[in-house]
Amino acid sequence: MAEKLVIVSDMWGTKKGLWITSYLGYLQQYFDITFYDSQQLANLDLPVQTEENIHDAFVNGGIDTAVAHLLKKEKSPCYYLAFSTGGTIVWNAAKKGLPVKSLFSVSATRIRLQDVKPSISLNLIYGENDANRPDDIWANKLDVELDVIPNYGHTLYTDEKIIRKVCLALLNEVTAINIPEKIEKKKAV
Repeated sequence: MAEKLVIVSDMWGTKKGLWITSYLGYLQQYFDITFYDSQQLANLDLPVQTEENIHDAFVNGGIDTAVAHLLKKEKSPCYYLAFSTGGTIVWNAAKKGLPVKSLFSVSATRIRLQDVKPSISLNLIYGENDANRPDDIWANKLDVELDVIPNYGHTLYTDEKIIRKVCLALLNEVTAINIPEKIEKKKAV
């Protein structure tokens, strides 16, 4: 049976998310995937979809609403792949008890403002030129490792090279975790 993977979009959701199909193309044969549009999780219904309007809506209650909805929807431990605002949503939900096997978060925007990390396996990926990237002081304080990719900015998650890198890392983690379980089952027979 395939592992469950929950994918949470960036702040644009499906409106500017054609790149998400590349992730689905790589991962759908290995995972049972559930996709959440972060705007839908946050109940955003903005007549004018500018970056500033969307950002303000998330900061002023949207993130909290999305966290609450994610906590209601997901009850079983599974893997998470989240982008930008989606990474912030999953991070905050995990701190409130969301059962997470591991979180692959690419360009999470607001976790740099947090002073407590969730007690889960974290893979935090950022572009070197991302203005929202936490600094090394923050990473050391929270005892987290940042995977900083040179010459990329905030939207590195839309680049095909990064998409392949993230998908491969996620598959390697899941495969590495499942191998000992399979070996143990064979020994018991």
